[in-house]
Amino acid sequence: MEAPLLFAALDGVFQHYVQPPPPPGAPVKRSHLVELEDLAWFPAILRDGGTAYLELAVRLSGHAKLLGPKLAEAMKASGSTSIVDLCSGGGGPVRTVLEALAEAGNPVTARLTDFYPNKPAFEHTAANSGGRITYEAAPVDATAVPPTLTGFRTIFNAFHHFRPDVARRILADAASARRPIGVFEIVSREPFTLVALLTAPLGVVLTMPLWRPFRWQWVLWTWLVPLMPLFVLWDGIVSWLRIYDEDELRVLVAGIDAPDYTWEIGRIRLGSAPAHATYLIGLPVQQEAAG
Repeated sequence: MEAPLLFAALDGVFQHYVQPPPPPGAPVKRSHLVELEDLAWFPAILRDGGTAYLELAVRLSGHAKLLGPKLAEAMKASGSTSIVDLCSGGGGPVRTVLEALAEAGNPVTARLTDFYPNKPAFEHTAANSGGRITYEAAPVDATAVPPTLTGFRTIFNAFHHFRPDVARRILADAASARRPIGVFEIVSREPFTLVALLTAPLGVVLTMPLWRPFRWQWVLWTWLVPLMPLFVLWDGIVSWLRIYDEDELRVLVAGIDAPDYTWEIGRIRLGSAPAHATYLIGLPVQQEAAG
């Protein structure tokens, strides 16, 4: 990673703390630097390694299970029994969340989708889901989800990839199609989370043999030529800067003309750590009342 890029990310962190937070209704002030995995030319072997590391980290932390109660509540209100997961990456926390829902007596199914489908990762996740997870092999645009993909839409740990105009289009597409949607981000713009992200390169080096489905090229790019740890560190810091907080999420939904749709925005405490997940739930009014 070139030094100027790292300095830019650290400058974004500094600016976040020296500037006061925006008042409710003000334009979104988050910093939208470039995440390498968002670039079309970025090598798939590195992108897939990054998503494999994140999937393992989320699963080992147990934080994904803490999203289950809020998702179960929203799915019950909407009458949904299946999930269409958007921007699934390497499968993300979907399998863990589904396990938590099943343990709580809410068995549901899920279909993984992405604009850049990671078919090997999707196949691995589906094969280890006990039949609860399938996947869409064709690219799916989260701003224009095909009407054939029905169910409760979810986005786990990926909403920060989108600038406000695109993020608003994703929400507006769900509202116009009268589909319920849940957006969850386990990472939040809190000091504890930033400190944890700074340890990610060590985590990458130590856990790489555990990533699935395993690829031998990761040995080269992690242990011999350490591009993978630097990539995960860079994208981790930039992700932290990009996360929408509660006020910024309210700004997004305020710009959507959907009088027959309700929005709920809040935070979920992640165990005993001084960190929180953020969530945004959108429900069609009639479905919510029927629930």
